[in-house]
Amino acid sequence: MVATFIVGMLCTHLLCFAVMFWLISTRLQGDKLGMGAFAAGNAMLGFAYVLQLLGGPPGWNAASALNHTLTLCVPLVYVVGGLRFFGRAAPLLRPLLWWALAYTAAQVLVQWLAGPVARYAMLSFVSALAFLAMTAAVVQAMRGVARDLRVEMGLFALLIGGLCLLNVAKGVLVARDGLQALDMGQRLQIVFYVYMTFLATVLAPSMIWLVLRRLTDALRDAAGRDPLTQLLNRRGLLAGLQGHFSARAAGHVRLLLLDIDHFKRINDTHGHQAGDQVLCHVAEALRQTLRHGDLASRTGGEEFVVVCADADDAGVMRLAERLRVAIAQQAVSRSGAQGPLRCTVTIGISQVLRGVDGVEAALQEADAALYRGKKAGRNRIEWAHGGALQQAAPSPAVIA
Repeated sequence: MVATFIVGMLCTHLLCFAVMFWLISTRLQGDKLGMGAFAAGNAMLGFAYVLQLLGGPPGWNAASALNHTLTLCVPLVYVVGGLRFFGRAAPLLRPLLWWALAYTAAQVLVQWLAGPVARYAMLSFVSALAFLAMTAAVVQAMRGVARDLRVEMGLFALLIGGLCLLNVAKGVLVARDGLQALDMGQRLQIVFYVYMTFLATVLAPSMIWLVLRRLTDALRDAAGRDPLTQLLNRRGLLAGLQGHFSARAAGHVRLLLLDIDHFKRINDTHGHQAGDQVLCHVAEALRQTLRHGDLASRTGGEEFVVVCADADDAGVMRLAERLRVAIAQQAVSRSGAQGPLRCTVTIGISQVLRGVDGVEAALQEADAALYRGKKAGRNRIEWAHGGALQQAAPSPAVIA
């Protein structure tokens, strides 16, 4: 009676959270974060336990076979949901159908060759293998795509690992004691159902928490990025600098202020759409040229700021020159236009910056150097201290 009540509560938990996951998936735009797959997994497992309650004592019948197949399909569905949560495209329907057919055929074969005890033991041992594989996948994810969720993933690994051990114990008891080990009054069965109810109570809200965290992180990231170029905006730049200087081994940085030469002429001559294409062209050149650890941002209009970390004067100059040349040499292709656009930039380099408190002063230094470069002819690099200067060969700033 106690075990029946626990299984009934488990079914209620699973089916209610299945509906909740499905409702969440209908409200998400674009990336569904695997909520559809998690809804399907909960619904399948809940239905499997309903069949167990309605199917009577253990034995060979259609309800029992369907129960086992649904139970073994659930780990696959959850794995697909996890992959989709982390942005990995993973098909569900076809692999699920093939796996369901394969396991159903295996049930029929084992039932015919070895009887019901072997079939129930097979369910426990194959489930244990599936959960062991899931545990290993979660641990591997902690080192890769889920590095920022190590606490949550660690909890999931422990809980799924516990389920693996319970299935091993259940399989051993079934193989030793036969079908009587599956009596719902047996101690291990009660422990198993209590643990499953605990998982349904803990894991489902944890998944909702992860979805909320992912959406919050996405909003925070969007708030720190320029919507046109997807580079950092001023807010994102300050946050990136704060993160750099808060690191234990943080070194000094220099700020490179880039301004597109004759940008107003580009807008006036070719239209604002062409101007937007030029801005995106410069942003892409920055992404392709910067070193790992450098930051790029668009702080407004045609101005960009690059954070060059841990480099001496010669290294900063090499980076600035690579940026200048990359932007000047790459043409901006325009659909439906007569020929591409080319643009150049003038770059001002600040003095060494050793903390976030000096950002405004460093930007003013780089802006003053940039202004000198503009007056000196554009398409050039100028230092804030008035020292080394890199100048390009004379060339038109815009070629239509």
